[in-house]
Amino acid sequence: SGPWMCYPGYAFQVPALHGCRPLLKLQCNGSQVPEAVVRDCCQQLANISEWCRCDALYNMLDSMYKEHGAQEGQAGTGAFPRCRREVVKLTAASITAVCKLPIVIDASGGRAYICKDVATYRDA
Repeated sequence: SGPWMCYPGYAFQVPALHGCRPLLKLQCNGSQVPEAVVRDCCQQLANISEWCRCDALYNMLDSMYKEHGAQEGQAGTGAFPRCRREVVKLTAASITAVCKLPIVIDASGGRAYICKDVATYRDA
């Protein structure tokens, strides 16, 4: 295992995390998140290597914006109608912490619970 396994073109494909989409939307909008929604998301995320969890969250966020015909980060879109882009990114970055699932943050194997890359992702 290692960071290389998350890159496009390798055998491992980063899942779409469809179970985490409702969690992100509900959390971002300040709504109560049912335990079943948290459990579904965390189960999907747990099945992903700790090297690839942040990539999976980033890909989920990016695809949610694209599906709603908005550029990444655009506020007031169908994906997140009441949520500022900074809040969306920070909420997505914290899903690993909500699930208590560690991520690998560097080549030395250092671990954390917040996806820095998702939180600092800039609009393309």
